[in-house]
Amino acid sequence: MREDVAFEAEGVTLRGWFYRPDEATRPVPTVVMAHGFSAVKEMYLDRFAEVFAAAGFGVLVYDNRNFGASDGEPRQEIDPWAQVRDYRHAITWVRTRPDVDPDRIGIWGSSYSGGHVLVVAAIDRRVKCVVSQVPLISGHENFRRLVRADFVAAMQAQFQKDREARYRGEPPAMVPVVSPDPMAPAALPTPDSWEWFSETGRTRAPAWRNEVTLRSVEAFSEYEPGTYVPWISPTPLLLVVAAGDHLVPADLALQAYERALEPKRLVLLPGGHFDAYVKDFAVASTAARDWFREYLA
Repeated sequence: MREDVAFEAEGVTLRGWFYRPDEATRPVPTVVMAHGFSAVKEMYLDRFAEVFAAAGFGVLVYDNRNFGASDGEPRQEIDPWAQVRDYRHAITWVRTRPDVDPDRIGIWGSSYSGGHVLVVAAIDRRVKCVVSQVPLISGHENFRRLVRADFVAAMQAQFQKDREARYRGEPPAMVPVVSPDPMAPAALPTPDSWEWFSETGRTRAPAWRNEVTLRSVEAFSEYEPGTYVPWISPTPLLLVVAAGDHLVPADLALQAYERALEPKRLVLLPGGHFDAYVKDFAVASTAARDWFREYLA
């Protein structure tokens, strides 16, 4: 059973879905989920939630602030630390529900939110289990993998120009999330990003918008969720890495896994970043389901 829900996050209303197992007769262990960079919940999160709910878990799926059905201004702006705090607000909210077991809360994140859940699991001990799928590990390293070295200075100059314009009261500069031209300005300048976002937006999430504030890209370049990996233990960590991932490079995730302490497990998918949602979905979702079964159920 799926219901539309809304909850408060320090003055901003976040909206999403709550899945409850159809035959549940007592409070259930529950998984909290949100999507990655600019994505909205209709972009395959429902498929993961259905797998978890069929296994007996409650599932909260919500849109990040400033995106999709959730409130928040400015629209299309991604503040990673605000999104981290919103995971914690979501945990607080689900623990108030009488149909949720407040002592058995897990979190799941993918891509940008795969980085967020590493942070949340390290600092919030209400979390009893975490699954991080194809995660961002280092904004600094990732930015320099995605942006050609001779373009970095020009982009940093754009960040400063935008900062000064906002100080004068002008609206924030915007940039496309993806572009068909890998040399054109875009937050995620890879061909597979263009293919997945344009196709998934067309077929599953027509409300998705191909733009974010330029400040979102600057914040991405400053964000270092991998720093928190050694502090997650003793919370159990499942890291799902795509061997062919070049959007959030697989080698950075594998290095982060080596820094993690037990209990931990690594699942290596054969494809690229976006295959975790489609071609490799069965492997990714089953591994996550079984991890939650082991440590929550």
